[in-house]
Amino acid sequence: MLLRSKYRVALMIAFAVLLTISLCPRVSAQDDVFHIVKGTVKHIDKDTKTMVVKAADGTEHTIKWTDKTTVEGGKDIGEGIKEGSKVSVKYTEKAGEKTAVGVKDAGKATAKAVDN
Repeated sequence: MLLRSKYRVALMIAFAVLLTISLCPRVSAQDDVFHIVKGTVKHIDKDTKTMVVKAADGTEHTIKWTDKTTVEGGKDIGEGIKEGSKVSVKYTEKAGEKTAVGVKDAGKATAKAVDN
């Protein structure tokens, strides 16, 4: 009889643990992590929607943009932001591919601060 009640208690605890785990919000290791690179635009390819940004340490980052990418301080990538522009790019990286979330024309921000 005592052994039977122990099994019943163990079964109830296991059920409670499973219920708790299933109701908890799941945290994924693949949640978007944002990175920022500041540098000079070396190349823009409008057909593939990619740009190459050279950072101060000399590394070159190839970053893709989408229709959801916001552009601050310029009209569009390729129009307001051109080769030679100083930029700050906020991006995510999945499977080795960098995708821009936002691009800021750092040259215009600096010029605006100097004018004030």
